[in-house]
Parts: sequence; structure tokens; C-alpha cells
Amino acid sequence: MKIALLNDYQRVARASADWSRLPADCELEVFHDHLEEEDALARRLAGFDIVMALRERTPFPGSLLERLPRLKLLASTGPRNAAIDMEAATRLGIPVCSTTGGPYSTMELTWGLILGLARRIPQEHHALRQGTWQSTVGIELNGRTLGIIGLGQIGGRLAHVALAFRMRLLAWSENLTPERAQECGAEKAGLEQLLRDADIVTIHTRLSPRTRGLLGAAQLALLKPTALLVNTSRGPIVDEAALLDALRGRRIAGAALDVFEREPLPKDHPLLKLDNVVLTPHLGYVTQEVYQKFYGETLENILAYLSGKPQRVLNPEALGKRRAG
Repeated sequence: MKIALLNDYQRVARASADWSRLPADCELEVFHDHLEEEDALARRLAGFDIVMALRERTPFPGSLLERLPRLKLLASTGPRNAAIDMEAATRLGIPVCSTTGGPYSTMELTWGLILGLARRIPQEHHALRQGTWQSTVGIELNGRTLGIIGLGQIGGRLAHVALAFRMRLLAWSENLTPERAQECGAEKAGLEQLLRDADIVTIHTRLSPRTRGLLGAAQLALLKPTALLVNTSRGPIVDEAALLDALRGRRIAGAALDVFEREPLPKDHPLLKLDNVVLTPHLGYVTQEVYQKFYGETLENILAYLSGKPQRVLNPEALGKRRAG
């Protein structure tokens, strides 16, 4: 039984779980690079029975799954994975299992990005290393208005921290109730009102057909010229071209982005040339604690599958069509 662990950029996969628990007839291979081209991926994975997809780093469309006739289990991490064609996996008899996640890691990074933007921390860090002492003037969070798009687990926890900064909170999502907003210390607002009034807007809604391009040119135009935008959810929720245009034209003061339309971010991407952005390489879930959950529970899922008792299966309909071992 051959098992592949993909996209281990930091080379921590082997140390994040006790892989010695695998049966002796299992062969584990860890890949540290990222392949985008489908032909190359199909060639790499053709000989594997089980593949671990670390979050959404490698998409698995139906066209790729159809080219992997040996694949019997796709082990995803986190509670869901929008980069896997679940319908195709089910049709092909490939069960997809999941793990739990952690709502704290992304929330904590979001505050790091908010503070980095507000106090110009990356710029001052770079300037000090170049010999310049104090080159920018930041803003305080106290008394500012924070607009939270999406008040689920992450957004709700973020709201409670914002209250410690004595910020005014506005919240919006399609299904947000006044009761949920009040529970988090926020005011329920319309999306346009939130964008107009907020000093800082932070995004914590899921990517779906309804939220793809949620913030386009018209919505970004509602922001104050002093406003800051933070996205630690998914890149396509914000129209990237419209955001680039707003940042270049200084129609908003800045943005902090942990997620992008294309990941990894190409080395020649125009965002990398702007001085009013803070960029991180999708670090929201990248902590020791979350990785231990991801890899540890993936190992549990693989062992359960090998024992004939699959667990945490997102598409149980595929089990009846399960490919022979």
C-alpha cells in the first residue's frame, strides 16, 4: 500500500504524527514541492493507493481523479475541502476523509495582520534594518470600527478580542441574526453599511458560489480612503484585479492578505510590488497544534480505512463503490 503526503513545504510531516504505526506493508512518501500542471500530478500520483491533500494546496478536479485508477482513499485535512471534486470522487468510488481543525490559529493570525497594518510593523522592521529610525505613523485600534464579514467560529472569536481593544463592531453575513451579532458584541449591519462605516474590514466567510467575488470594484469603492482590508479566508472572495486597482490608486489605505486567487503566489505577482500591503503565505492554519491534528488524525483515518472501518468520511456514498484493495 503506497501512501503520498503532498505539499509538505516546511518538511514537518514525518515529525507531526507517529507514522511507525502504519502496517509494515505500507510505503510512505512525502513530497515537499508543489505541482500545478495536471499531467505532472497524474504521473506523480499514478502509483499511490492513498493520497493526503494538505488543505487546498493541490486541487483534485474530476479530470485528475479519473487519471488515478489506483487511488482508493483521498485523505483531506480540515472539516471540508473546496478543492476536491466530491461528486467525481463519489462516482469513482474514492472516499474522502477529513480531520478537525482549529478556529484559534486563523483568528490569532488575523489580529497579527490587523496590528501589522495599523502600526506599519513590517515597514518599520524593514526600515530599521536599513538604518532608518521611525519612518511611518500608525493608528490606534481603540475607538475604531471593525467590520466583520462572517460571524461564525473564527469571526465570533475575533469579535470578542476586538472588544478588549474597545472597538465598535459591525457584522454581516447572509444568514446573520441580530441575536448572534449581539452575542458577539456586534451590531448587525447591511454589507454596504459595514463597508462605508468600518475603519478595518476583515473577512471570515466561506468561499462559495455566493461569496466568490463578494467584494468587487463597486464594493471596494464604498470603503473610506483610510480603510484597511484584511483577508484570511479565501482569495477569490475579493476580486483581485479590483483590489489591486484600489491599492495602486490609494483609494484604500492598505490591505493584509493571507490568501490569494492563485497559491502559491507567483514570484512576479503585482501585489509583491506594493508598499501598502502586508502579505503572508496562507499561514492561517499553519501552527504546530493544527499540524499535529491534521497529520495525527489523517494517520488515524488511514489506519481505520486499512482495518475496513473508514471514519470521518465526507462522501459515505463512495464506500459502497469502494475500489478493491
